[in-house]
Formats: sequence, C-alpha cells, structure tokens
Amino acid sequence: MIRVNADDWGRSREETDAALACFVSGRIDSASAMVYMTDSERGAAVAKEHGIDVGLHVNLSQAFTSGETCGGSIVRQHARIRRFLCAGKYALILYHPGLRRAFRDVYASQLEEFHRLYGRGPSHVDGHQHMHLCTNMLVDRVIPAGQSVRRSFSFQPGEKGALNLAYRRLINRFLCRHYRCTDYFFALAQHLSPERFEKIATLGETSSVEVMTHPGNEPEFAFLMGDYYSTVGRGTAHACARGTRGD
Repeated sequence: MIRVNADDWGRSREETDAALACFVSGRIDSASAMVYMTDSERGAAVAKEHGIDVGLHVNLSQAFTSGETCGGSIVRQHARIRRFLCAGKYALILYHPGLRRAFRDVYASQLEEFHRLYGRGPSHVDGHQHMHLCTNMLVDRVIPAGQSVRRSFSFQPGEKGALNLAYRRLINRFLCRHYRCTDYFFALAQHLSPERFEKIATLGETSSVEVMTHPGNEPEFAFLMGDYYSTVGRGTAHACARGTRGD
C-alpha cells in the first residue's frame, strides 16, 4: 500500500492551495498540517470541507507566523528549541536536558491547537524538517505511544554511507517498538522520474509505503499533476493498495 502525503498544509495559502488541488484531482491521500502559521485557520476549514485526512506536522524549527498568539511562554520555549535545533547540522542527534520541559510544552500546545482547529486528534504525526525525530523528542517519548508516526527515510543500496544507515536503522527500530509506522518512507522530490517512482510502487505491492510531497514546490506539483502520474504512477499505487487490502 502506498500513501502519498502532502506536508506543510497551512504554512501558507499557496502551499495549502497547491496541496488541495492535488487532493481534489486524486493525486494525494492525506496532508500534515502546521498550526500557528499564516494559513492554519483557513487551511483547517478547507480540510474539513473536503474531508481530507490530516495529521499534525510538528514545528520545532520555524518561527510561528500566525497573527494568533499561543501565549508568550510557548513562544519563548519554541524560540529556545529553534535556536538549539538550528545551531548546527547534527543538533538533532544531541540531547539537551535543559529543554525537556520546553519540548513537552511546545508539542502539547501544538496538539491542543490542532484539536481546536480540526475538532479531533491528528490521524498521524510527523515533523517539519523531520525534527519530530530529534533526540529530545525520542528519548523523552514526547509523542504518546501507539500513535501513527513517520519513520526515518528509506534509501536504495549505495545511496548513503554505512554510519548514516546504521543511525536510521536505530531510529526506526525505536519508532517501531513504540509507534505505528509504515515499512518504508520516501521523499517524492528524490523520485521524480518514472524509473525511480516505479521502484516505490514495486515495494508497495507487498509493504506499506509513505511518500512525502510538498506540492508547493513546482517540480513536485508538476509531477503529481502530470500525465505519467495520472495514468501510470498513481494507477500503480492504487493497484498496490487494492492488492494489499485483498480487494
């Protein structure tokens, strides 16, 4: 089974509308929404109107842009987390004991805001720039066990070094013990050719696969709305899903 998920729903009107166009055309299956952002309020109304399956896109690395305040304390804690995580390329693998409370409070605030906007809990949880996989979030199990959570990237043989792959295996092993995860996770941006996308489709015949997309990016939007994906790529994904469910 293959699920194509649009990230950054609600970050801006343009990104929401691009993802909506893909959903209405049957090119994506779900979206991950950011809260406290420019289009969060309208995006929630649009998602409910169209019956879109929406999860929480936890934001730990970008400043809130909504005019609505989430409280000065949360803004300050969020700023501390951002400074830490954006300080260097490998900051997410470090553990900051002084930010334990901040991570919990900021996540809880975003979850509460999601409930306010959508009238329900998120169907899944992932993170902006994949920061839901930072060490503080994992070690302290900030996301409650049993939730559907995005795993780390999957790669073809030879695409990454041994150390990188070993780290990702460790993260995925932890995630699968505590959360519900797909078997594979890929970025559409790295699979914009028929040859590469067909490899994902092949995996989807026997495994659960999530494909992340950002329709606000023109190359990804063009691929999703193009003839290949419409007649071959998406058709293959649908066939995989039907076969997995035993239809």
